Amino acid sequence: MAKNNLALIPSEKIGLMQELVLRIKLILRLMGDRRVNFFLKLLPLASLAYLFSPVDLLSGVTLPIIGALDDAAVLWMGASLFVALCPEEVVQEHLDKLQKVIPATWREVPPKTEIIEAPSQKDKEQTH
Repeated sequence: MAKNNLALIPSEKIGLMQELVLRIKLILRLMGDRRVNFFLKLLPLASLAYLFSPVDLLSGVTLPIIGALDDAAVLWMGASLFVALCPEEVVQEHLDKLQKVIPATWREVPPKTEIIEAPSQKDKEQTH
C-alpha cells in the first residue's frame, strides 16, 4: 500500500485548489497507466457513476446539505482508495513527473574552476 502519497491535509507549500488539481491529474495519469490493475481503475469510475446515479444513499431533497456531503464523501473515498491501492512506485513516478522532480545527486564544484568569457557579438564587430 502506498504510504502518504498525497496528504489528506494540504501542505504549507501547496494550496487546497493546487492539491485538488494535483490529485485529479495524478488519478488521470494512473488511469492511463498499464501497470495499474484494470479492476482497480473501476474504483474512481464507480464513485463518479454514484455521483450521477439516480440512486442515492441520502437524498438531497430531504436533507440537502447531508445529501451533498455523502456524494463528496464517496468521491473522496474512491479517489483516496484508488491512489492508496495503486503500486507505490508507479504513484511516486507520476507524482515526480507532475511536480517536475528531477532525481539528482549534489556535488561540489572544484575550487579552482577558471571561468573564461567568450567575446560577445558586439565585441567581435568592434574589432573588425
